[in-house]
Order: sequence, then structure tokens, then C-alpha cells
Amino acid sequence: MLKTRFVVMPLVFATMLCVPACLLAQAMAATTAAPLPSQILTAKKVFISNAGSGLDQKLWSGGPTQPYNELYAAIKNWGQYQLVATPADADLVLQISYSAPLTDVGGSKDSGSVSFTAPQLKLALLDTKTGIILWTLSEKTSIGHLEKGRDEALVDSIAKLVSDLKALTAQPAMPAAK
Repeated sequence: MLKTRFVVMPLVFATMLCVPACLLAQAMAATTAAPLPSQILTAKKVFISNAGSGLDQKLWSGGPTQPYNELYAAIKNWGQYQLVATPADADLVLQISYSAPLTDVGGSKDSGSVSFTAPQLKLALLDTKTGIILWTLSEKTSIGHLEKGRDEALVDSIAKLVSDLKALTAQPAMPAAK
């Protein structure tokens, strides 16, 4: 019994010391979070822009405008924003683009480096007055061998981007730093 007390008491004491330190760290982290740009949280009208890709024009059955069309349909179905025809009428611009940058995954001196493409969709949120990118969301996608698979991967990636946007816009507004 005495041995148990010598083991348990220091553990309890150590735990008691750690709890206030953990709470303090959480409180400091919560107070140092940077606020989201207000345009993201207050936007009611959006303009969707197609930044394109410069890649193979036959990746999808709908051609190079398919990511734009899929995003437009997904945002319209969400119903959060009124879609407008010009950036001047919008509170926020949603700019979709597609890229497949090469990614170096290493290798040896003898064999050289091994690279592959990492296809991704990017959704940039731009300020309508300045054109400055306020936020960027990106999701991986697939450029498999079959067009049907690429189309399905595109739809899935667009759904993930819209889900990311929903999560971003659901955050509470934080007061600006003084």
C-alpha cells in the first residue's frame, strides 16, 4: 500500500502541474489566431472565374472548361451565394485553376531523381476591389488513364473544394487586431 502511494502521489502531482500549463497554452493559441479576411465571411455575391490550366485540353469529357462548369454547378447547388455575371457585381471572386506540378521524390546518384505529377485543383478567393488573393484552397485530383475516371475524380475534387469553402466560411468572425 505504501509503495502504491509513493508511485501514485507523484503522478497525481505531475498531472496537477501539467493541467494549468496546458490550459494556458490553449488560451494563448486561441488568442493569437489571425482573423479571416472579412470579405470571405461577409460575401453574398460571387463571380466564378476560370484561370484554366494550360494542360492537355482533352483531360475531361467536357474539355478544358469542365472544372469551371463543375464548380459553377456546385456553388449554385449550395445556395450560399448569389452568382453574378461580372466581378464588379461581386463581393468575392472564386477563381478555379488546375495544375499538375512535378514533384521530386528523390532517387539515387546512379539512377537520378524520380519525379511524378501531383495533379490538383486550386480555388483562389480574390478581393474584387484589389484582385489580391485572400485565401487559397486546393485538393488533389486524379488524371488516370480513362476519361470516365478523370471525370469522376474531378467531380469528387470539386465537392471537396466546396466542402473546404463551407468549413472556411462557417468559422466565426474574429475581431481585427488593435
